[in-house]
Amino acid sequence: MRPWIMFTKHLEGWDLPQIMDGLKRAGVEGADLCVRPGYPVTPENCRTELPKAAKLFAEEGLCIPLVTTPGDFVSLESPHVEDVFVACAEAGVKFIKLGYWYLEDNDYWATLDRCRQRLEGFATLAEKTGVKALVHNHSGSTMGLNSAAVMHILKGFDPKLVGVFTDVGHLSIVGEPYPLAFAMVKDYMCALAFKDLVKVKVPNPDGTFNWSIDVWPLGMGLGNFPQVMQLLKDMAFEGPISFHCEYSKLPPESVVLQCKIDTTWMTEVVSKLG
Repeated sequence: MRPWIMFTKHLEGWDLPQIMDGLKRAGVEGADLCVRPGYPVTPENCRTELPKAAKLFAEEGLCIPLVTTPGDFVSLESPHVEDVFVACAEAGVKFIKLGYWYLEDNDYWATLDRCRQRLEGFATLAEKTGVKALVHNHSGSTMGLNSAAVMHILKGFDPKLVGVFTDVGHLSIVGEPYPLAFAMVKDYMCALAFKDLVKVKVPNPDGTFNWSIDVWPLGMGLGNFPQVMQLLKDMAFEGPISFHCEYSKLPPESVVLQCKIDTTWMTEVVSKLG
């Protein structure tokens, strides 16, 4: 169940030295590096900057096992796709989290066929570069909102080329029991995202309401992380665990401090496993 890494999305505005310092203080061993516009490494500059970043991280005893791409990183036609795969290969990054597919023309099965065709393209790049493409289970209207939906997309693909980025928080929102969810994706599960979510009913002045998904500190939301960690131990899972720390209302320094609270709490959880 190592390494523990931190998603750097909410460290936006920090340069690499600041990010590395923050990761150390957060109690993690590396980064789920956000490779998006506005960050030190972007899809446009990754061929030169990602290998440099990996070298800097290694010099500080940190790792980058995973990068997260923009949400529209969904096919070989997306900008700089091959650059990102090649850069990851050169930098020693094992996994790339892809973007998100959505229902098209209100036709699930036709959309699924298109998703699988697009994933075939990513599988080809994965075979060429040795970097695995991961599909993130994300609740809401994405085509991979839980393990069952993700497996519609991945079933039959070579697990050496494509995999699943299992998100505990989003599984809790959709109500998919963890033992069932993990059993479905166990042959493809490569990395996990840890965040704790709650679903809140927000009333409108006209009497209607909307649902809001809020991020809470680990252990305070819907997630049963002791159960999750026991399942991972029983599976002898050894992939990276990304602390998402999506406390978007906080400045980066406060995000780091909250991540430290999360990793400290999780260390206590692990110490009590059977």
